[in-house]
Amino acid sequence: MKIVKKIKTGIGLLLGGTLLLLGTGIALAQQELIVYPSKGQSQEQIEKDKFSCYTWAKEQTGFDPMAPPTATAPPPTKKAEQGGVVRGGVRGGALGLAVGAIAGDAGKGAAIGAASGALFGGMRKNDQVRREKQAQDQWAKEQAAQYTSKRNEYNRAYGACLEGKGYTVK
Repeated sequence: MKIVKKIKTGIGLLLGGTLLLLGTGIALAQQELIVYPSKGQSQEQIEKDKFSCYTWAKEQTGFDPMAPPTATAPPPTKKAEQGGVVRGGVRGGALGLAVGAIAGDAGKGAAIGAASGALFGGMRKNDQVRREKQAQDQWAKEQAAQYTSKRNEYNRAYGACLEGKGYTVK
């Protein structure tokens, strides 16, 4: 059971990371700048100026658009409480036994208590899984937003450098 859970968690993280990188790739394609030599610069001069501005913008912003995107570690998941359904059933059964004994039918009280305890234990487990998924989704969104922000800052610096060298940048 533990192995299956670890495999599912690993697959979920892998898919989340893949989607993050795909989303970043799409964002990269949308953020490409168009550079026009407005002063008749030669192709050789354009390449020199682009490289010079790439280096300058990278130094100014600390962002390298040629490097693969990196991400911080995802938030740790809480160790799932083992036996939530069983533990809830046992606790509910004990409580139901006590209430049933007072009411005169300990067996029926134990059965009702066990069933309701198992139900609540399962619900608690599902809530924990849902919260962990929400935390993972939030982490992925924050990573994408952080990358986009850094890329935009780099693009502004790169564009300013090229404009200073006589290019039109869109």
